[in-house]
Amino acid sequence: MIWDIQRVGPSTGLPTRTSQADILSAAFLSHGDTKHILLLPATVEDCYAFGMKAFDLAERFQTPIFVLSDLDIGMNVWMSEPFHYPEKPWDRGKVLAAEDLAKVATFERYRDKDGDGIPYRTLPGTDHPLAGYFTRGSGHDEKAAYTESAETYARVMDRLAKKYETARSFVPPPVVDRVPGAEVGILGFGSSHWAIVEARDLLTVEGLKTSYLLLKAVPFTNDVRSFIEACDRVYVVEQNRDAQMASLLTMEYPDLATKLRPVLHYDGLPIDAESVVERIKERERVEVLTR
Repeated sequence: MIWDIQRVGPSTGLPTRTSQADILSAAFLSHGDTKHILLLPATVEDCYAFGMKAFDLAERFQTPIFVLSDLDIGMNVWMSEPFHYPEKPWDRGKVLAAEDLAKVATFERYRDKDGDGIPYRTLPGTDHPLAGYFTRGSGHDEKAAYTESAETYARVMDRLAKKYETARSFVPPPVVDRVPGAEVGILGFGSSHWAIVEARDLLTVEGLKTSYLLLKAVPFTNDVRSFIEACDRVYVVEQNRDAQMASLLTMEYPDLATKLRPVLHYDGLPIDAESVVERIKERERVEVLTR
């Protein structure tokens, strides 16, 4: 589990200023075809809950989990509801104990037995002759043996893609507020949430109703596609220069890309409601003129 409390870059940047500009670097960190699971806390309570959730996901999917907070949440003082003590046990994922291994003829560390892309694993010290395997950083087959086979490599990469698809059912779902009759949607994440909540109230006073999706994780769940489909246009509010979340959404839903409108804030100061309102109103005026 890796926490990234995002601040302004590049390089040293502004050490005490907030940002949401590590989205793409975290999503694809590493060389080759790599996709990572990202958690996006919007509140202090989310940070507490996602800290535990990240451990569960790391064990379940046998991969690093990135929790992307930002310096506004990480450094400033916030009020919060009381934290709830966990009631469920840790999710250790697909682990074979010695008694499980006694029931099988073979154990292949990277074999996808269930069709979800997640292989079974053993823990160090498991007392059974089948339990051991060699972990390597280079190419391997389903038996954890070294290989440079083109067919095997493609098969392993397809399994990893399938595992990423499975993750959509395990990551925290977005919070969606659909308003009947609203043509405009707003999509946000992280500390932008609070500015968006206030901005929606201000826009409503001015006669613009909006629906809202608070994104909590990547990969996106089916709720995200449904939300974008239901809106005529969706303003993606984020605190970076390059519309990184909008870019992820465009890659995921190229057929819906024309509905996405970036609303960007990247001066290092926490985003405020008036900035969101003014940028949306400006884009809405353009929409009216081009109809």
